Amino acid sequence: MKLPRKGSCFCFHVANRSHVPFPPDIGVMSGAVIFIKDDLKISDTQIEVLVGILNLYSLVGSAVAGKTSDWIGRRLTIVFAAVIFFVGALLMGFATNYAFLMVGRFVAGIGVGYALMIAPVYTAEVSPASSRGFLTSFTELFINAGILLGYVSNYAFSGLPENINWRLMLGVGAIPSVFLAVGVLAMPESPRWLVMQGRLGDARRVLIKVSESNEEAESRLADIKAAAGIPQSCTEDVVPQLLITPTPTLRRILIAGLAIHFFQQSSGIDSVVLYSPRPAWRNCRVGFTKTAFILVATFFLDRVGRRPLLLSSTGGMIASLLMLGFGLTVVDRHPDMKLEWAIAICIASILAYVSFFSIGLGPITWVYSSEIFPLRLRAQGVSMAVALNRITSGVLTMTFISLYKAITIGGAFFLYAGIATVAWIFFYTFLPETRGKALEEVETLFIKSKDKNATEGHKEESAGQAQIQLAAGNGAA
Repeated sequence: MKLPRKGSCFCFHVANRSHVPFPPDIGVMSGAVIFIKDDLKISDTQIEVLVGILNLYSLVGSAVAGKTSDWIGRRLTIVFAAVIFFVGALLMGFATNYAFLMVGRFVAGIGVGYALMIAPVYTAEVSPASSRGFLTSFTELFINAGILLGYVSNYAFSGLPENINWRLMLGVGAIPSVFLAVGVLAMPESPRWLVMQGRLGDARRVLIKVSESNEEAESRLADIKAAAGIPQSCTEDVVPQLLITPTPTLRRILIAGLAIHFFQQSSGIDSVVLYSPRPAWRNCRVGFTKTAFILVATFFLDRVGRRPLLLSSTGGMIASLLMLGFGLTVVDRHPDMKLEWAIAICIASILAYVSFFSIGLGPITWVYSSEIFPLRLRAQGVSMAVALNRITSGVLTMTFISLYKAITIGGAFFLYAGIATVAWIFFYTFLPETRGKALEEVETLFIKSKDKNATEGHKEESAGQAQIQLAAGNGAA
C-alpha cells in the first residue's frame, strides 16, 4: 500500500485523533456485571437488559448524528460525542442503584451512537482513495482497543471491594473522551462538508494538506463539487438535498450499506465477546487476539481489497461458529464430565472466530458503508446503517441468555453460523470492490446498464437545479 507522500502523515494523524476506543464499555461490562449483580442485588433478567440496552440507547445518537454532522460539521460532532460519553461514563461510575446505572447507560449510549456514525465518515471524507481503507478501518481497531482496555481494566480492579471495583471499571471510560475532545479540535474539517457549506476556500486548504500535490487537491475539489451538483464556477452556498425517494442505484447502495451492518452483528460477535469465558485472563486473551488481527486488516485493505478479505473472513467465521457450536453441545450434554478436548475446541473456536471477524467483517463494515453513499446522502445513509447495527446488536445481546435456554448454547452458535452463511452469499453476489476508487466514483459501481441513461439525466437535472438556485440567489442579491 502506497500512502500519499505529502499527506500520508497528516492523514494518519487525523485518523488517530478522530477515533476513540468506543465503546470500552463492551469489554468492561463483560466482567463488571458479576460485581454489579452481587453489589446491587439484581436479577439475571436485569443483567441481560443492562448488558444489551446500550446498543438500543445508541440508536438515539446514531439516528440524529447524521443531521447533527450536516449542521455543525463532522469535527464538532466528534467533540460532541466525546462530551456525551464522558458524562455517561461518570454517571455509571457514580451510580448508587440500578435505575441510576441505567440513566448513565442511556447517556453513554447516545455518545456511542454518535461516535460510531461520525468517526468513519469523517476519516473517509478526509482520506485519499489510495489509503482510505487503511485509515477508515481504524474505527474497528480502536473499538477493539477499547474492548481490550476494558478487559485489562476488569483484571486491574477486580481485586478491590465489589462496591468500588465495578464503578472504577465503568468510570475510567471517561478518560479517553477527554483526549479525543481536545485532540480533534486541532484537526481540520471534512473538505466534503465544507464544499456543501459553500466554503470552497477552506475545503481547498484541507485538500492541499492531505494530497500529494496542489494539482491533485484541485482535481479532488472539482470531483467533490461535481458530485454535489455544484457548477465548477460556483462559490455560493448550496443547500444539501435530503434522502426522499431513492433511485434504483441508490436503493442498491442502501441495501448494501444496511445489510453489511446487519450481518456484522447478527453473526454473533457481541454474544461471543460479552458471554465468553468469565475469567479475566481469558477475556484479555480474546481482546488481544481481536486487536492484533485488526492490524492485519488495516494493512491489507488497500492492498488486497475489500471483497477478498470480507469473503475469507466470513468463511472462517462460519467454520469457527460450527466448531464452537459442536464443542459447546458436547460440553452441555456431558455436564458431569470434564472433557478437556471439548473445552479446548471451544476456546480455540472463540479465538479463531474473533480473528476471522477482525481481519474482515469487523473493520470492512465501517470502511465500506462510509465510502459507498453519495456525498449528499453520506451522513444520513451511514446514520441509518449504524442505527440498524445498534438495533441488531441490542436485540442479540438482550436475548442471548433466553435464546440459548430455548435452543441450547450450541444451537445458538449453529444459528449464528447459518446467518453468517447467508451473509457470505450476499457479499459474494451483491457487493462490488471499492478499493482504489475515489469516493465520487464509488456510486457508479452500483449502476446497472439499464440505469445509466436515467443516471445521466438525473445528473443533468441536478446541475440545472443548482444553476437555477445560484441564479435565484444572485437575483435576490
